[in-house]
Amino acid sequence: MLTIKRVPTVVSNYQEDSGCGLNCLGKCCLPVSTLPLYAFGKENDTIKAKAVSDDSQFSFLNTLLLGQWEARLGRGLFRYDVTTCETKVIPGEYGFIAQLNEGRHLKKRPTEFRVDRVLQPFDQNKFNFTKVGQEEVLFMFQGSDDGETHYYPNAPAGSCESPSVVAINVSPIEYGHVLLIPRVLDCLPQRIDHESFLLALQMAVEAANPFFRLGYNSLGAFATINHLHFQAYYLSVPFPVEKAPTQQITYLRGISDTGVKISKLLNFPVRGLVFEGGKTLKHLSDCVSDASVWLQNNNVPFNVLIADVGKKVFLFPQCYAEKQALGEVSQELLDTQVNPAVWEISGHMVLKRRKDYEEASEDYAWRLLAEVSLSEERFEEVKACVLGAMGFTEIEEEKADAEDDEEKDTLFQPPVPPVPALLPQDCVVLQ
Repeated sequence: MLTIKRVPTVVSNYQEDSGCGLNCLGKCCLPVSTLPLYAFGKENDTIKAKAVSDDSQFSFLNTLLLGQWEARLGRGLFRYDVTTCETKVIPGEYGFIAQLNEGRHLKKRPTEFRVDRVLQPFDQNKFNFTKVGQEEVLFMFQGSDDGETHYYPNAPAGSCESPSVVAINVSPIEYGHVLLIPRVLDCLPQRIDHESFLLALQMAVEAANPFFRLGYNSLGAFATINHLHFQAYYLSVPFPVEKAPTQQITYLRGISDTGVKISKLLNFPVRGLVFEGGKTLKHLSDCVSDASVWLQNNNVPFNVLIADVGKKVFLFPQCYAEKQALGEVSQELLDTQVNPAVWEISGHMVLKRRKDYEEASEDYAWRLLAEVSLSEERFEEVKACVLGAMGFTEIEEEKADAEDDEEKDTLFQPPVPPVPALLPQDCVVLQ
């Protein structure tokens, strides 16, 4: 079994407590409590996304989230003031962002974190979000019953069997850093499902702010808590990955068209897939969810970035923790204590030592992230399996052209329903 000594980030003021805190999010307290509720119109799962206008930063959810977050800042609930952290754009083609965040290195407790299993059962005895204090919760986030968007300052949490909540991360990386915890009382392990991922996409759509992104880390890809959650925060410059060139995977044969465009990243240190568009938000969500489920079930660690107001999703299968456990990462990189999760992979380098911050360069960022990426051969194997999980098969351009000619010759023949591709039986990446 691969293990690695890990020091998890503290995300709640109650993380060190072993029992119930006052007004926690567990079944002992939450069902009889009242919390603010943002109920979004459910029709959003059947549209592409809300249009982003010049004043999109004034969307109600955006204003609500920031107002509530700043109120918690004023009450001293954070472990440090992230607004005082030094940040700079590293000179270079991509403009990697470096942040000196020494506060995230303090007051942590060591643990043994298993990195060879993406799926692990939920353990009630370990810290989980049911132990978070309700003062750390900004609001509940769920669909409305009438298709309209509503805000209720004091809504009974017990009216929903297991509410989804938005809470602060008390060790923030950036301004407005929050956690989206789907169906908190269900105690779901860190595992993407179709319902939870659609909820995350809907949050990006509702915020309607291009500087607000959501991220997901699987176990084995530097998730530190095995309780289903997404992270999100505001960054007022583009992530480097958002500027990277892509190549569309044009020739796909499979299930009926969903309108989702699938591409692969080019000239970026971490190989990944890009999903965008879709005839509906649910089409986009289902494609990414299908891919994520395959990665989970086949033990491939991965990270996800939701960008462009929910219209673009980056998926990164990765292997850094595996290399780290096998002693294949250089001591120079290990000494930085940077664990490349979704934010670092996307280009926001959170550095814990002033030396690393002052000496940060694009070459350093590239070398670190190159260790995260699957090899080209391994990535192509994973890509083929992921496409297969969505019911697609990638075919060569010449073969596609030949099939197009054949289709023209049989234009008046009855159409034959496509057969979903079977997953290759030997394509299991991590044993």
